[in-house]
Amino acid sequence: MSEAVNNEERNFDPYAIPMDDKFNVADGFLFEADEQWKWFERLRNEAPVHYCSESEFGPYWSVTKFEDIMHVDKNHGIYSSEGGITIVDQDEDFPLPMFIAMDPPTHDVQRKTVSPVVAPMNLAKMEGLIRQRVCTILDGLPIGEEFDWVNRVSIELTTQMLATLFDFPFEDRAKLTRWSDLATADENSGIVDSEDQRREELMECLTYFGRLWQERAGKPGDDLISMLANGESTKDMLDRPAEYLGNLILLIVGGNDTTRNSLTGGVLALNQFPAEFDKLKANHDLINSMVPEIIRWQTPLAHMRRIALEDTILNGQKIKKGDKVVMWYISGNRDEDAIEQPNDFIIDREKPRHHLSFGFGIHRCMGNRLGEMQLRVAWEEILKRFDRVEVVGEPKRVISAFVKGYTELPVILHAKK
Repeated sequence: MSEAVNNEERNFDPYAIPMDDKFNVADGFLFEADEQWKWFERLRNEAPVHYCSESEFGPYWSVTKFEDIMHVDKNHGIYSSEGGITIVDQDEDFPLPMFIAMDPPTHDVQRKTVSPVVAPMNLAKMEGLIRQRVCTILDGLPIGEEFDWVNRVSIELTTQMLATLFDFPFEDRAKLTRWSDLATADENSGIVDSEDQRREELMECLTYFGRLWQERAGKPGDDLISMLANGESTKDMLDRPAEYLGNLILLIVGGNDTTRNSLTGGVLALNQFPAEFDKLKANHDLINSMVPEIIRWQTPLAHMRRIALEDTILNGQKIKKGDKVVMWYISGNRDEDAIEQPNDFIIDREKPRHHLSFGFGIHRCMGNRLGEMQLRVAWEEILKRFDRVEVVGEPKRVISAFVKGYTELPVILHAKK
């Protein structure tokens, strides 16, 4: 689709085109318009493992059913994450190795080095700080006046949490948001003007974190940079700057996008399903099951990609060695054969964690419990203060087939009666 065409003029009807090898769901404008749902529904019904021969990202397979996605995710010996986790291929001139885009044993060693930051004991220590920051943010919001929830709440809370995880200078924390947006921005997003600009700013990120590394080398601490700088298997990573930058981007994006867009998505969902908000107000204990339901319903990262290491068969389709295989989590989370009433937002589901948003197998999201904790604390404090968070305009969504997120959500807060 051409960038010059306004979304109102686009034909977003998936049934208006044939189901052949030109059927392409990896179009960021579909997601910006929130029109991707029927495209994935058609794939699940007619071609659950589908080959697209032509796209701006090259040829790729779409895997759209829950069970098939789980199979790919769990079988890293057949489907490799080496070289990248998104449908977009890494720039050969500017590769950014990161442990989520590595196979064992390197993946396992590097992940193990930083995973203590989200160990249960560390999370318990963090909860008080998270609550304090949530309270400060919420207490500073206007009552009865329109404002942007994304900017004032979702971005601010997640950026403060990222600064804590990195022990990053608090006054510079906005840089973390910028680097996260920059790393995942679609070329049509308006966030980045050129690949040269993206590289230049990411090199600034590397320089900044290089200084933090040098300050902390030889001084073990509880933050992510100290863990990397002093970990037995990662202490020389600064000598491999591309790998250091790649892992920084992974940790920044991983700590930002899931929680940030779920905080916004939860507000939107409760407005679209007001009966669920009534349930929540009547029983605040439902926050515990609502949080994973928000993460399922939102699916903040729409896909992950793999490369087939050998010829294989998936749901009757012959996938060749070297083929790009895209697991569409956003589709699997709406699979009627795996989840009852998947298009509805239901805060008291029997199995609320039965979703794909965190992935499976060795690459399951390392910070999933931290993300859930941030959402839980946020909603506990929201319900203490406000009768309602009313959405008063259409959300503006990110142009991306990877990050399923928001740039704006206009709301008005109503005080408790």
